[in-house]
Amino acid sequence: MHILPRLDLARPSRRHWLGYLLLAPAVILIAFLIVYPLFISLEISFQNVGIVRLDLPHKPFTLSNYTRLFASPDFWNAAWVTLKLVVIVTAACFVIGLGTALLVNQRFRGRSVARVLIALPWAVPEVIAVVIFSWMFDSSFGLVNWLAIQFHLSSGMIAWLSSPAGAFFVICVVMIWKGYPFVSIMALAGLQAIPDDYYNAARVDGASAWQRLLNITLPSLMPVLGVSLVLSMLWVFRDFSIIYTMTGGGPLHATQTLSLMTYEQAFSFFKMGYASAIGIVTLIICIIASRLMMGRAPDNL
Repeated sequence: MHILPRLDLARPSRRHWLGYLLLAPAVILIAFLIVYPLFISLEISFQNVGIVRLDLPHKPFTLSNYTRLFASPDFWNAAWVTLKLVVIVTAACFVIGLGTALLVNQRFRGRSVARVLIALPWAVPEVIAVVIFSWMFDSSFGLVNWLAIQFHLSSGMIAWLSSPAGAFFVICVVMIWKGYPFVSIMALAGLQAIPDDYYNAARVDGASAWQRLLNITLPSLMPVLGVSLVLSMLWVFRDFSIIYTMTGGGPLHATQTLSLMTYEQAFSFFKMGYASAIGIVTLIICIIASRLMMGRAPDNL
């Protein structure tokens, strides 16, 4: 009787197969949860469908969704709003996060409490943050209006969420408050990894604090900051709950982003094919933007 040879996965020449076997369940799960829905979304984007049912026969493929999309003023407005949010929020999170990380990296009394307070906004659920800031910017009894009147910055109540510029400003404030702790935590972790010998040698050579920042701190933090910027950018791109809960994309589509437009077309107008086309275009934009940012990062990123 012929006996099949036993596959010895412990042998050095076959250990990589053991790694493949251990990773296989996770790969299959990811493929089922991410790759398959993405493939279905791509397929639907080339069909004029309303409510999606996988048991129905496929409709003929067409480019009408993409043709209509690129000819739609609403799409270009949503793309412009998304771009503004990404640039403003990401830049502000970078500056505030790096500044707070440099601050709490210093030795002072109460540093542990300061670190907890800086990281606290990241732990607050987005819906709770929206409720807090909605009350603060309320046009009738909001704290911000009261402070503006007390310090003679305004002669009356400001309707923050009723004007396009005011609503966009409030959304930026909420997203910056919610997002900067992530950059701060990442930068603080990077600062902890910089050896003190670098700074001691620089002090001996007579380098000022500004020179140490430019020549030691920032170059050492570039890998961490690069990853933080990419993740922050993707978070702003995909964020939905803050904008939808606070303004719903209004007023006058001043805060309607691509993610909100996708949701609106899919679940308000039940145009799943058109919404899938918006989602695919958004995905392509995110991939290109991430690749460009990662391509400009240092080689050790």
